[in-house]
Amino acid sequence: MYSLILLNGGVGARIGADQPKQLLKLRGIPILVYSLITANRVKDITQIVVNYPPEWREAIEELLEAYAITTPVVLVEAGDSRHSSVAAMLPHATNENVIIHEAARPLASKADFEALIADEHANVSLMTPISFTVAPVDPETHEVTGSLDRNRLRNVQLPQKFAKADLQQAHDKAAHDHTVYTEDATLVADAGHPVYFIEGSDVNFKVTTPTDLRMAGFLLRPEEEDDD
Repeated sequence: MYSLILLNGGVGARIGADQPKQLLKLRGIPILVYSLITANRVKDITQIVVNYPPEWREAIEELLEAYAITTPVVLVEAGDSRHSSVAAMLPHATNENVIIHEAARPLASKADFEALIADEHANVSLMTPISFTVAPVDPETHEVTGSLDRNRLRNVQLPQKFAKADLQQAHDKAAHDHTVYTEDATLVADAGHPVYFIEGSDVNFKVTTPTDLRMAGFLLRPEEEDDD
């Protein structure tokens, strides 16, 4: 069984909203609800730990009730970073295995979660190939310092799954070393635990900008609209 750690603490600064972006609506439904409903349909997810921006707890509680989420939910106030939020939520996970997802990826499917769970390895992330060229640079001098083989690089997606003990040890090590990560697959790998990846989908993108919001709404439209 798995506990889902659902990151939901953003305030929507880059999307230019007057409320957290996860409360903005896609086709009439708040962004957060898509991930909640999907997780609610995955039988191996028996607990959901959701964080919330300060002062927005009541709004999240209202959504949980309005959309009849039956999986037990624990609410945790968001930290000042993604990294600190995961660290704060992890002790509330009651299962030995956890899945990390973020509300800003409303197009992650039930099949994505089930593919992670079915994989034989304990620590696994969805990832996709990088379709563009990347280069290491010196940001101070603007000098290109070498080259990177994009075949050996991947775009990290969520959801990800971990053995809770491995993830906790990795966060403990990061706290000891005073290091902060932007996601947990590299955090756990840097802590010395094996981490694997399975192929993700380019549909499972993160909603960050107003353009992303419009694109997600387009992809979520009913199939019958394509026939018009």
